[in-house]
Amino acid sequence: MQKNWAVAMAASTLFISFNVFAEDGNWMMRVRAVNVLWGNNSGPVAALAVPSGAIKASNETIPEVDISYFFTRNLAAELILTYPQKHNVRVTQSAAGAFDAGSLKELPPTLTLQYHFMPDAQFRPYVGAGINFTRFSSVNLAPLDAITGSPNSVDNTSIGPTLQVGFDYKIGTNSYINLDLKKVYLRTDLNNSALGKLSHLKLDPALLAIGYGFRF
Repeated sequence: MQKNWAVAMAASTLFISFNVFAEDGNWMMRVRAVNVLWGNNSGPVAALAVPSGAIKASNETIPEVDISYFFTRNLAAELILTYPQKHNVRVTQSAAGAFDAGSLKELPPTLTLQYHFMPDAQFRPYVGAGINFTRFSSVNLAPLDAITGSPNSVDNTSIGPTLQVGFDYKIGTNSYINLDLKKVYLRTDLNNSALGKLSHLKLDPALLAIGYGFRF
């Protein structure tokens, strides 16, 4: 009886080990919840009494889907996708104080090249670097100038580098828990139809994400 129990335990252990460390395919898909933390470093608008750092986009939690292809066991490319995300904008003026200045949407597809340090382990850390392309849309920003009342806008697109660090933790056959952190260098200008360029915005968000991945 004890011998049969020992054989059963050994078979179960072998089965679990096989499922956890089974051979992976070249493709991987992840779904993530991403906390967008904006850098919000804006230049001053002296004519409108807006100090440095006073133009701020709201932090949000957004959904994300990414697709990776492994060229080798260590080297992979990751394409990060979502749909246009809405962010509120708040401005502080020296005299008027802080007020809601409207909103805009941004679509930020990103492509990174990653190096995976321990591709056969259960814990699989990686680093990456790549490029971000952000397109702004549905820009609805209230005038900052009470005299002209002229509408504001931002440049439609931003292209900048992206840095990435994270890990996958294997929990079953081709299944992973993922934790990921990216720094995106995202810049645009705030413009006014009457006054021209008002401020240069260094939005530079940090993207902290947790998700589930499936490799096939």
